[in-house]
Amino acid sequence: MQLFNRNFTDNLLPFDGELYYYGPVFTSEEVANWYQLLLHQIPWKHDELIMFGKKIITARKVAWYGDNHFSYVYSHQLKQASIWTTELLNLKHQIEKICGETFNSCLLNLYHHGKESMGWHSDNERELVPNGTIASVSFGAERKFMFRHNEEKNNLTLMLESGSILLMKGSIQTHWKHQLPPMAKITTPRINLTFRNMIQ
Repeated sequence: MQLFNRNFTDNLLPFDGELYYYGPVFTSEEVANWYQLLLHQIPWKHDELIMFGKKIITARKVAWYGDNHFSYVYSHQLKQASIWTTELLNLKHQIEKICGETFNSCLLNLYHHGKESMGWHSDNERELVPNGTIASVSFGAERKFMFRHNEEKNNLTLMLESGSILLMKGSIQTHWKHQLPPMAKITTPRINLTFRNMIQ
């Protein structure tokens, strides 16, 4: 881990929340190892949502881990966490050391290629700690990530590199939405881990 070469930034948001991009914090060898481990050892499953009264099965796949078997309802579907694997717990501790935060759960997303995306949303489910910090870690394909203020005409676009950390803090989930837009030219997978805190 490149503890002495981290690319810290100032708050990237002009107001209403905090956003920090660390850039890659792992060596190229560590990135490759984590990517392969997560891609092949996580029991990925297609996500299921209810939209406009119909069940939708997403192309992307997901997994969820935590300190306990946390549960929450997302898009009318009950989700329940598995207990950390040894490898994920080790990764969590590394991320906590870098960010100076602690987390009790992690939602993982597998995007197989650039046509798989995530629309505008905020991570503000009622089961999450209000204004809690979320650390978003990326492995694999570099993807565009966008922010949009709910009221003001402010937008921000970042390119999330493999092995990087994006830290969302404070009231960002109240005032801003974010999305992972499609990028048709991307043909390789991206694995995203969002470390967060559930209300216990």
